[in-house]
Amino acid sequence: MNRIDRLTAILIYLQTRRIVKAKDIAVRFDVSLRTIYRDIRALEEAGVPIGAEAGIGYFIIEGYHLPPVMFTRSEAGAMLIGGKLIEKYSDISVNKHFVSAMEKILAVLNIHEKDYLEQLNTHIEVLHAQHQTPGPVTTNYLSRLQTDLAEKKIITIDYHSAYKDEHTVRRIEPLGLCFYGDHWHLIAFCHLRDDYRDFRVDRIQKLTDTEKTFDPNRHDSLKKLIRRMVLSTELYPAVIRFNIKTAASIRDYKHYYGFVEETKFRQYVEMNFMVPDYSYFATWIITFGEKAKILGPPELMEEVKKLAKIIYYHYHGDHDAGHNKDEYTSELKRMPE
Repeated sequence: MNRIDRLTAILIYLQTRRIVKAKDIAVRFDVSLRTIYRDIRALEEAGVPIGAEAGIGYFIIEGYHLPPVMFTRSEAGAMLIGGKLIEKYSDISVNKHFVSAMEKILAVLNIHEKDYLEQLNTHIEVLHAQHQTPGPVTTNYLSRLQTDLAEKKIITIDYHSAYKDEHTVRRIEPLGLCFYGDHWHLIAFCHLRDDYRDFRVDRIQKLTDTEKTFDPNRHDSLKKLIRRMVLSTELYPAVIRFNIKTAASIRDYKHYYGFVEETKFRQYVEMNFMVPDYSYFATWIITFGEKAKILGPPELMEEVKKLAKIIYYHYHGDHDAGHNKDEYTSELKRMPE
């Protein structure tokens, strides 16, 4: 990047943030601090009103704005791909705002870039995997949650827990949004449980602002909470033998069930998984019937046997030795969805 391009990029970078440290600018553009000091001085000499606070950073004085920004072809293409992903992996509220933003971006493109995007648009698609529910998230809360996060507002949600099949009203302090497992999750401090909780956004049925705020400094950072609540879940080993055809059929989504590694043999494939819960993993394994064989551990085998008995009773209604109807009914209710 030549110096003129870098100066323009630094000016845009400063306008996207309230205040920026010189060190962060240097890292962003892969140059030395001395170079950044010279570039800032050059911008000031060109008439850009840049303010500075010792030990804090640089900022653009309020009221100064760049003329309409021109996007390169590559930048416009990147925005198009981003839009395709947002369409599939955000909700209605974010989609609406992004469409509006893209219209403003298209308005400043020259005719050649507009033609380029129009042609490119027909050649890019983002599809859900076969095991996913097709279509965008149908909730309408992501934009409101972003506002509540920025303004540090306490909110009340009506929440449906699919695992327990129960509805509860929670008063929470929202701390961050995180996308994993094909869903948006809200990490928050829950007043009802007096602890941190992970809420799936698509299971929020109603959201109400309380107009009260909270002090975020009394909570851990979002990164620490994610490490503790999402990434540090205790995992347990499981070894499954699949026939060759079945192993090929789950190639694209086995990773969603904790796949670690596999060993291929002539007539079958042995796969190693690390899973957070044997009962939930068993509900997946049992769907393969005789096409999958559990090699270990015994605890997983017992979970599958229990599920098989429950299913048998559900369709035949016969009492199995040592079990009664109430016990089976109770087990059915505890099965994860």
